[in-house]
Amino acid sequence: MGLFDKIKNTFKKKEDIEIKTYEKGLEKTRNEFSSKLSILSKKHKQIDDEYFEELEEILINADIGVNTVIKFIDKLKVRVKEENIIDVNDLKEIIVDEMFIIYVNNEVLVNKINYASSGPTVILFVGVNGVGKTTTIGKLACSLKQKGKKVLLVAGDTFRAGAVEQIVEWANRANTEVVYKENADPASVIYDGLEKAKNDDYDVVLVDTAGRLQNKVNLMNELEKINKVINNLVPGAPHETLLVIDATTGQNGISQAKSFKEITNITGIVLTKLDGTAKGGIVLAIKEEVNLPVKYVGLGEGINDICVFDIEKYIYGLFKDLTGDSNE
Repeated sequence: MGLFDKIKNTFKKKEDIEIKTYEKGLEKTRNEFSSKLSILSKKHKQIDDEYFEELEEILINADIGVNTVIKFIDKLKVRVKEENIIDVNDLKEIIVDEMFIIYVNNEVLVNKINYASSGPTVILFVGVNGVGKTTTIGKLACSLKQKGKKVLLVAGDTFRAGAVEQIVEWANRANTEVVYKENADPASVIYDGLEKAKNDDYDVVLVDTAGRLQNKVNLMNELEKINKVINNLVPGAPHETLLVIDATTGQNGISQAKSFKEITNITGIVLTKLDGTAKGGIVLAIKEEVNLPVKYVGLGEGINDICVFDIEKYIYGLFKDLTGDSNE
């Protein structure tokens, strides 16, 4: 029994809201990706160069990324030769197994938040405008509140038109406090927010930031200043710096990850709008190309449609129909 068979058999028996969210959120990618793999398997009687060329095209179109795909195809060819695999249907399961392996890459994957042992846990959010940073903060605030955490939002994006109103609206929806000052220096707003968090015993502080990337030097200086203020008030903080990427932007999202990694210490990725793309393979590309774990995924527009990233649930949501089985 392959790795995917084990995952599938486990999740088919579970009544888990998150599994359902992954299934629904990855529907576009699954319909596109799995159907093409099934057609490919029916089209080819044997595994040959033509089969691998068409498979390569399917994987690239799913936004897995050219470099990742080339390595992936090379690994498949080695397994086909070593294990003497002839039947294309046998290879379908191996394709899924290898995707899991490519993401894990013999590492201990940490997708959980690094909470502070004492005092408030500070999570800084970065990313370009329009990727869903503020929405992510609001959804995460709601999720943490449901887990019993006392959460404070800080509006560090002080100059974008409507930014403060947006985070205040999300704070109201999540029933959390928010610290903001319009047209103020972001570092001073964050200072006020952290003072409040310490004085009022907050568990988690979620800090929004401006989404500029056009001038890397200015952004780097601003983030350095913000990080210094945070660390002075809460030693060891920020405990997480999460880069928010819009999954629908595909390879452009990979470029953003590389750029932000150059200018600040990113600890993880939040992939938003994964439900809005048929190219959900970007999850694998990000891990392979920038070596950063995906910590959260946005799988819908509802306030509860944010999940801690789980590679097994992702693989299941992507391929659950591959062999014709369905638990719907």
